[in-house]
Amino acid sequence: MVGYDPDDQRKVLPPEKAALAGSLSGMVTRAMISPLDVIKIRFQLQIEKLSSQSKQGKYWGLRQASRRILSEEGATAFWKGHVPAQLLSICYGAVQFTSFELLTELVHKSTSYHSQMPAVHFVCGGLSACCATVACQPLDTLRTRFAAQGEPRVYRSLRHATVTMYRKEGVLTFYRGLVPTLVAIFPYAGLQFFFYNILKDVLLVQSKEANSTGSFRKLLCGSCAGVISKTITYPFDLIKKRLQVGGFEEARAPFGQVRSYQGFTDCVVRIAREEGPRAFFKGLSPSLVKAALSTGFTFFWYELFCGLLSNRNGKQ
Repeated sequence: MVGYDPDDQRKVLPPEKAALAGSLSGMVTRAMISPLDVIKIRFQLQIEKLSSQSKQGKYWGLRQASRRILSEEGATAFWKGHVPAQLLSICYGAVQFTSFELLTELVHKSTSYHSQMPAVHFVCGGLSACCATVACQPLDTLRTRFAAQGEPRVYRSLRHATVTMYRKEGVLTFYRGLVPTLVAIFPYAGLQFFFYNILKDVLLVQSKEANSTGSFRKLLCGSCAGVISKTITYPFDLIKKRLQVGGFEEARAPFGQVRSYQGFTDCVVRIAREEGPRAFFKGLSPSLVKAALSTGFTFFWYELFCGLLSNRNGKQ
């Protein structure tokens, strides 16, 4: 069960075990969805219209982008930035799920609300994601820079990227896009936990089928929760990516037009004026596929690892 459950003390994990389960779920999921993440970022950063009819930009469709990246950069390009991405997923999963478990327990013990209420999961899920975002934003910025660069590469390694960005742009560059990220992450993560809670109640609580079927339904619940929450909050993710590559224009030149934004408001206004309202949903297709897989498997692996750790605790 995700979150503190006073009705089943056998599944209540100490913070360090929740952190371990969160890290493992993030690590396994990240390795699976990295190619979709790279394509999504390429779409989000493209100024030209994404259309198979006009074909103005370098990329205009999921299949075309996959083939072009493969032919120009090789299969390893789909895992560009994988090291910072993995560090991000491990750190993010640990902080988010540990915070979520602690927050739901705090709410249950300090207020009149039950820890498994959907509304509690929404608030605690949003707050735990904000904690994880602040802790992991530098890794997210590095991941975006690596995924965004083409050939020849501007950054040779994680250490080279960190040192170069710090010397040229200062420490604050690692927190580019933090404001839209926090604005988006609270409802996005909150809705993930909210819908996962509701869908599990609908599909699982009254089900007495085999464990394999129950596991599949958990995966389905997480996938649906991810798609719904991503669709609602997607524009903020796009704005964050545009801001994160500010000062990185030389690496973006081979992909087409580049822009430099002065901040959140300037980014929103210029995207709307220059590219139109639909531009805020560039890359939505691969993002929804990624969200379905990422959220579904994150919850699936987290519950699986929690169960394994609980069983191990019970045997000791």
